[in-house]
Amino acid sequence: MMDLQDLRRQIDKIDTDLVRLFQERMDMSAEIAKFKQEHNVPIYDPAWERQKLYDISLKVKEGRVAYVTALYSLLFELSRADQERLLRPESALADRIRGAIQATEWIFPARTTVACQGAEGAYSHLAAEKLFSLPSILYFNTFEAVFSAVDSGLCAYGVLPLENSTAGSINQVYDLMMRYPFSIVRSVRLKIDHCLLTKKNIELGAVKEIFSHEQAIAQCAGYLKNLGCKVTVCENTAIAAKMVAESPRNDVAALSSRNCASLYGLHRLAESVQDQGNNYTRFICVSKSLAIYPGADKTSLMLTIPHKPGSLYHILSRFYIHGINLIKLESRPIPNRDFEFMFYFDLETSVYSPSLIQALRELNYLCDEFYYLGSYSEVV
Repeated sequence: MMDLQDLRRQIDKIDTDLVRLFQERMDMSAEIAKFKQEHNVPIYDPAWERQKLYDISLKVKEGRVAYVTALYSLLFELSRADQERLLRPESALADRIRGAIQATEWIFPARTTVACQGAEGAYSHLAAEKLFSLPSILYFNTFEAVFSAVDSGLCAYGVLPLENSTAGSINQVYDLMMRYPFSIVRSVRLKIDHCLLTKKNIELGAVKEIFSHEQAIAQCAGYLKNLGCKVTVCENTAIAAKMVAESPRNDVAALSSRNCASLYGLHRLAESVQDQGNNYTRFICVSKSLAIYPGADKTSLMLTIPHKPGSLYHILSRFYIHGINLIKLESRPIPNRDFEFMFYFDLETSVYSPSLIQALRELNYLCDEFYYLGSYSEVV
């Protein structure tokens, strides 16, 4: 009877054959790529792959059909990736990224015009001050107006909240990202501490109505439930503080930032009232033109894929093949297109990595629509 080491030596012999056969298979796949190029045949042949999987499934034990299917699905992905590398060594997107790296200044700007939603003291304002040393900030009532200000050239940059660690994604911003041309040039993660702000000399029991933005309300849902007050949604946390300061009523309060207390002459009746102490919001800084600053180690994409089984798998497998860490995947329905979704991806890898460029090149051909949103670094 063989012991464990004997069994492993047998496995080693089989692995040697597998590696040799794998390389032979990939070499043959390269020859097929040349044939496809010469005869204008698409790289992806789903009918052939489906029949191949069926034929192979007949050659293995019943309990291992799922395993061999997974193995050959990966082999097909590897073969297609290698064929695309051979047939499409360059792309307009790769040239655009390289051009942006060369054209972008080495230092992120300190002084510039920035569009933010809300009013003075809003969290977007705090994020802008964390990104820029001396920003000239223009405030707008809506997220769409921020995008429009950047698109029209009124402001060089826009700062927008994208997701919160407690309340989740800001869906309105994701929806607007489908409609406006822009590039992400940096992001920032901001600690969010909500305070209950009132006029001075107001007791907690006297508060009947609380104003705030819907995201802040969601982040403080447990606290608000215990208070039992009426909760009213408004455009922004800073606007909520301003409304309380200007209101003739003495029974209203705002969920807002600590900064808004001093800005609008309000009293901090309670501090850090969010349900989760580890409460962060991620903001993106967008510009109309593509700029890639040194140290960019995150990349964002938006894409649509064919509405059929396996489409998302083909996308995700390319990240796996090229060793790229996927740190966010968000889907949003596309307006006026039934059962179709736009997928948003955040990737964690250096923009200078050849693997990223190759993956982007391949994804561009796998998708119905493909949008490269930029490569950037994140301020913490």
